Amino acid sequence: MGSSKRFRKTYERPSKMWNSERIAEEHAMAKEFGLRNLKEVWKAKSELRRIRGNVREVLAGRKAEKTGKEIIERLSKYNIAPKDATLDSLLLIKPSSFLERRLETIVLRKGLAKTAKQARQLITHGFISVNGKRTMSPSYFVNAYEENMVSYYKQIKLEQGQQADSKLMQQHAEEPNGGSAVQPDAAEAKEEKGGE
Repeated sequence: MGSSKRFRKTYERPSKMWNSERIAEEHAMAKEFGLRNLKEVWKAKSELRRIRGNVREVLAGRKAEKTGKEIIERLSKYNIAPKDATLDSLLLIKPSSFLERRLETIVLRKGLAKTAKQARQLITHGFISVNGKRTMSPSYFVNAYEENMVSYYKQIKLEQGQQADSKLMQQHAEEPNGGSAVQPDAAEAKEEKGGE
């Protein structure tokens, strides 16, 4: 028997793994949202599939209307659907709506990072906080209440690193032979060894 605390997969793999259209679409989403791999896209699609299945059950009368209201409340809590949404409108939600609620996407949209990759790096290195608490998970699901509380955990100047890199590159370009010149002391030491 397995442990009751055993982790289970939170996603399902696509039924047709080598469908070129699906692969291109998923890679475009991964690039847009700065995702580490396609599993993140599959998680969003699996969650959406589960919600659509529950909505269809309610519309068919196999589940109580209370379930439909709970789904709408939960999605409105995360700004995925409006509070006055209908069950039919929930069937039109796309996986990108879930990816927009990830912390790394919120950080990028708020202008705290310049690229999606940089947003992910800032989060994993502990520079981002949600409601004053350091959050180091890029996949953290940000609700509507917390959205305005996403900020830097500690102050950082994003331009500082880029300026340092440009100065190093400029110094390297100004050196003779592209910075590969041997230092005078090292050259003299080589000559002495050769003369012996």
